[in-house]
Amino acid sequence: MSTRTLRSRTLGAAAIAAAATLVLTGCGGGGSDEGGGDGDSVRIGIKYDQPGLGYQDGSEYTGFDVDVAKYVANELGYSEDQIEWVQAPSANRENMLSNNQVDMIFATYSITDTRKETVDFAGPYFVAGQDLLVKSDNTDITGPEDLEGKNLCSVQGSTSAQKIKDSYAQGTNLVEQTGYADCLGALEAGNVDAVTTDDIILAGLASTDANRGKFKVVGNTFSEERYGVGLPKGSDQCAAIGEAINKMVEDGSWEEAVTQNTEGADYQYNRDLNPPTAADGCA
Repeated sequence: MSTRTLRSRTLGAAAIAAAATLVLTGCGGGGSDEGGGDGDSVRIGIKYDQPGLGYQDGSEYTGFDVDVAKYVANELGYSEDQIEWVQAPSANRENMLSNNQVDMIFATYSITDTRKETVDFAGPYFVAGQDLLVKSDNTDITGPEDLEGKNLCSVQGSTSAQKIKDSYAQGTNLVEQTGYADCLGALEAGNVDAVTTDDIILAGLASTDANRGKFKVVGNTFSEERYGVGLPKGSDQCAAIGEAINKMVEDGSWEEAVTQNTEGADYQYNRDLNPPTAADGCA
């Protein structure tokens, strides 16, 4: 893989002690070798269609993943206007990193052993859990066991929906849609009783202006999904990115980002798992 090495701006004495001079490979843009502030850019992959996490609205990019990416990029010496946002669909993420299309990915990217065979991960920066979304006035469904005989919506190929049917309520009626917006429409209309995927994804969907106050996250997770920063295999950035994530947690910016991006969803992140402590090296 052909790459071009850039030196980032100094992170401060603590970062120097931990990581010395930081190198970011494969960055786009021109500019001199004097670091992130002189015209260089960093290409960051995000989702464009996940409200509350990674969402494109014209030239604006919003969501928790976006906020974490901006914070980390800043710690690496890149200002917000030096970030080049790139759409990173789930199915394309490994190829995008392997083919030098992006420098890093923040896109609800769960750390798994299979994925680590081809890419590296820094973090984690959030630990999600598969959960349920119901109408805000629903008191009957408090966990996956309560879905026996009920209609459950998710997108095609959802692992959480099948897990519920296999392990918690075999009589669940699975209803598949092409997107979660369709699932929320079915939930609002009363055609399904619940929607399932990762809890923070559900919270982001429920916190949009159109949905705020209509739905709530049940808050009874039944899996662990460790969201990491995807990096090209062999990256030397894991320690520096982990350090930036831990700083974001320590100074309160992490919790502020979670709160702002899930407002109105009646959502509380799992405090037994979050905020996470990022690994000193690759996760």
